Amino acid sequence: MKIDRLLSIVILLLQKNRIQAKELADLYEVSIRTIYRDIEAISMAGIPVVTFQGAGGGIGLMEGYRLDRSMLTDHDIKDIVMGLQSLSSSLGGPNVSRLLHKFESIVPASEKEQFRVRTTQFIVDHSGWGNQAAQEGKLIKVKEAISQTHTITFTYRNAEGAITERNVEPHTLVLKGQQWFVYAYCRGREQFRLFKLSRMSNPVVTETPFTRKDLSYEVLPWNEGRMTASRAIQPFTLQFNRNSRHLAEDWFGVEALHEQEEGIYTVSVPFPEDAWAYGFILSLGPDVVVKEPAHLRDKIREMALRIASNYEDDREI
Repeated sequence: MKIDRLLSIVILLLQKNRIQAKELADLYEVSIRTIYRDIEAISMAGIPVVTFQGAGGGIGLMEGYRLDRSMLTDHDIKDIVMGLQSLSSSLGGPNVSRLLHKFESIVPASEKEQFRVRTTQFIVDHSGWGNQAAQEGKLIKVKEAISQTHTITFTYRNAEGAITERNVEPHTLVLKGQQWFVYAYCRGREQFRLFKLSRMSNPVVTETPFTRKDLSYEVLPWNEGRMTASRAIQPFTLQFNRNSRHLAEDWFGVEALHEQEEGIYTVSVPFPEDAWAYGFILSLGPDVVVKEPAHLRDKIREMALRIASNYEDDREI
């Protein structure tokens, strides 16, 4: 999103003589401080941005400056296109596609085949497998609310199963760990909260506008991770056999495996012990065994027996 915004700012400055920082902040729905950071980044890229003081002042480009193809190297264009392709896979929509086509159009015809090969050597696709219609519908609603700066209402079910009705001011969409979240100010709780889209239902964009709050994007909840200082970290030792070794490699990397005997491997990993950790261990399947700590072995055994009891022939579901 930042690459898109920086390029858009440059194009806007080429079209206008001068523009106010606040106008840019309102246009891109970011803080004025973020706009000044963007301007600094544009200047460091070699584009002569000038700040004019006094009445009629604002931000502009040095008189006579023009952006041409020579400003961007082949590697620059390749990296930008690859970034846009990744963005398109997760957000979609016509705006990203149009920008992608603009960059592809400046590649000479004689170089298009080589360019196509270079931009398909590395692909990041954040979209999920299978039917994503429900998820995409929620994304469209949240994007609409953010764009219009209108509140959005929805029914929310938290991890414990509690259901509440929410009315929030959406500020930011976040893709984290292949899951979509919306960072929003909850009017009922009177504070910012991070909502997982998969737990939302019946989203409705209201006619009620709101004023965006100035956020510091250096310290935000999606950057804290699960392993914060406030949570107790428990080292787990998991045992894998030859049938499940690929799971250990996928999740922890080949370097983390320690071969105990032929076909038997262990991995020691630090996790906060909570419902997520239990579910993660169970999701690894029957060829993975908890070795330590002992109380975790007992917990997983108890949960596995409860799961098995759900499939007894004489049990009514």
